[in-house]
Amino acid sequence: MKKLIASILCACMISSLLVGCGSNASTGSADSTDSASSDSTATAAAEDTGKKSDADADKVINVWAFTDEVPGMIEKYIEAHPDFGYEINTTIIATTDGAYQPALDQALASGGSDAPDIYCAEAAFVLKYTQGDAAQYAAPYEDLGIDADQAIKDADIAQYTVDIGTNPDGKVVGLGYQATGGAFIYRRSIAKDVWGTDDPAVIQDKIGPGWDKFFDAAAELKAKGYGIVSGDGDIWHAVENSSDQGWIVDGKLNIDPKREEFLDLSKELKDNGYHNDTQDWQDAWFADMKGEGEQPIFGFFGPAWLINYTLAPNCGGEKVGEGTYGDWAVCTPPIGFFWGGTWILANKNTEKADAVGEIIKWITLDTSEDSLQYKWANGTLNGEGGTKDAVASGVVMSKSNGELDFLGGQNMFDAFVPANAYAKGTNLTQYDETINTYWRDQVRQYTAGEKSRDQAIADFKQQVADNLDVIVE
Repeated sequence: MKKLIASILCACMISSLLVGCGSNASTGSADSTDSASSDSTATAAAEDTGKKSDADADKVINVWAFTDEVPGMIEKYIEAHPDFGYEINTTIIATTDGAYQPALDQALASGGSDAPDIYCAEAAFVLKYTQGDAAQYAAPYEDLGIDADQAIKDADIAQYTVDIGTNPDGKVVGLGYQATGGAFIYRRSIAKDVWGTDDPAVIQDKIGPGWDKFFDAAAELKAKGYGIVSGDGDIWHAVENSSDQGWIVDGKLNIDPKREEFLDLSKELKDNGYHNDTQDWQDAWFADMKGEGEQPIFGFFGPAWLINYTLAPNCGGEKVGEGTYGDWAVCTPPIGFFWGGTWILANKNTEKADAVGEIIKWITLDTSEDSLQYKWANGTLNGEGGTKDAVASGVVMSKSNGELDFLGGQNMFDAFVPANAYAKGTNLTQYDETINTYWRDQVRQYTAGEKSRDQAIADFKQQVADNLDVIVE
């Protein structure tokens, strides 16, 4: 990863939490994605979790991933289908220090019996593999025996995930398994103190739609001694993924007006004391989830995985009445967005297309009660009582029970199903991970008064020009 050291740490934590978007699927781990991800990201070098047996190589499917989540899902598939007839050979390389992509690229280019049959890509770099420099290796799902267009419609898969997973020829080559459309996650007790109610239908009208209403709410919260968010990073993903265009347009750096507005939104937050000026994935950010920061913080922007694998473990309790556990609710955010996700791809040169197709369909498109997504949404993949999570299929979520004690008994799917419809996936580029780091660093320097707005933009452009093969004007 082309990152500053602090940002590398941030990215690693994000990657490990995104795996999180499905702790139930982790092989041999407790029902917590944090355990799965920490085990995986602890190793910056390749970790081979499954050696090929003496069986004929034709009966081995090579799986490459950056955590053990997807391999764990595939193991569950094999357990449930004893006649499947294939073993899996798993290579896990953490995204730490940018190790995963170069190794995967080499394995795809080298081909042969050790090449990946199935491989994973996360939101930060997935476009490289679906539409960018490495898109030539990805097999269209239709070549795996999957009627993708019909299955996507039948399962009600969010359009943003389809857009991201569609190659330049209009063929679906990758889909996710979790829903990462974002909501606003807020403290019920603070809502009651400021507005006399914690009803999501009322709160969503207080904070939006649009940033003007959001900042009106911030002023009302501040008058009562509360911050509306922990830091400017809490609104960044909503800004980034609601923009009309991405960072690169026709090979040139493009600063979408909505992303440029982040300079102004961030400064307004800081100048008015509407946040605690924390940085996401650092200790002060986690402290705000417990209510232990400089001022109590009202809410966070995020998908369901942020609730399950970040807020819940950092709320200071494990049941209602402890810390902030049970004092949360979700509502529609001021603007639609998504954050994170993992896409599953297949090598176009795989000699096990039918078997690979069966696995990928079960993970990404199957809506039956025996499917990965149904069990995952209902917390039953590893038995009753597991973590419930938002999944890619709206059909699955509509027939699942998303009630969480952490949310005061609220059914989270009521918020996250529509959230997916408002997210868009047409504004990503394969350089987002690096460019976002440059941009956010310049914004913080501007809001801290270290440089002017114009200088921050100029320095950002220079960083891109110096480090990426992108035209900067």
